[in-house]
Amino acid sequence: MTPNHHPHPSRRALLGGAALATLAVAAGTGTATAAPAGSRAGWPTEFPLPDGWLPEGIAIGRKPYAYMGSRANGAIYRTDLRTGEGTVLYAGATGQVAVGLKLDQDGLLYVAGSTGVARVHDSRTGEIRTTHQLTDATSHFINDVTLLGDRAWFTDSRAAALYGVPRGCDGTVRTLPLTGDWVQTPDVNNANGIVGAPDGRALIVVSSTPGKLYNVSVKTGYATEIALVGADSVAAGDGLWRIGRTLYVVQNRLNLISVFDLDAKATTATLRRTITDPRFDVPTTAAQFGDRLYLVNARFTSPQTPETTFNAVAVPV
Repeated sequence: MTPNHHPHPSRRALLGGAALATLAVAAGTGTATAAPAGSRAGWPTEFPLPDGWLPEGIAIGRKPYAYMGSRANGAIYRTDLRTGEGTVLYAGATGQVAVGLKLDQDGLLYVAGSTGVARVHDSRTGEIRTTHQLTDATSHFINDVTLLGDRAWFTDSRAAALYGVPRGCDGTVRTLPLTGDWVQTPDVNNANGIVGAPDGRALIVVSSTPGKLYNVSVKTGYATEIALVGADSVAAGDGLWRIGRTLYVVQNRLNLISVFDLDAKATTATLRRTITDPRFDVPTTAAQFGDRLYLVNARFTSPQTPETTFNAVAVPV
């Protein structure tokens, strides 16, 4: 996004959370969700957000509800995908930001808070369950998040590191410095979207500038640049979504989604097709429900005022 081994918690066990291997390939890590019963033919493919919302992140879990954060004040909006009707779940506060979001199977919503902060909300009430200060508030941009194993992993667009927050509300944050092929360019957004690799042992991270994909070892932080076939770069790469070995890269200011086939080790990505839509207006992140990808339009090229209108749109996967 742009403008900018602890055991599983007992709560997870009580709620029937999946084992690590399952979590690595289940919904919430940027992979396929099961299609709900019944037809979605009548469900809206576009729905509004409040004026002035300044959206960037979107998260969807097992149920047909989308959660979208606000850069304006960290608020969270929840929309029923069946009707397109929504409500403010969390009102936000001065100085707060909500960019990338991911919803866990136990109902906890992980929010990248930009200024060095990661928050964990109760997705039913909007209540903040805990706040993690990952870095200093300045010279950092906590941008996006994914769920892998027993941690929620956050990117920092202004520093060569990832941050692993224990899933649940307790535990110690792990800082994972990025090494290997990783190139950190000063004064621009680097690490942005993030998703688990198909093998469940690594993370795929997009660097928005100059537009590269990396396979990052969760154990060591060693980053291997993913070779692109059929594309020179993923410039303006923002949100990532993965279904099996198919990787969706949202390229925000290009109003484009590039769809890649990953090889078995996720070290090569072959461009299969691109998705464009006249309703795209600088889409930033994507989340899946059934056979649709839902994206928020950040409208970075439009005035960012309290009167600016915003929306989310859906396209077939």
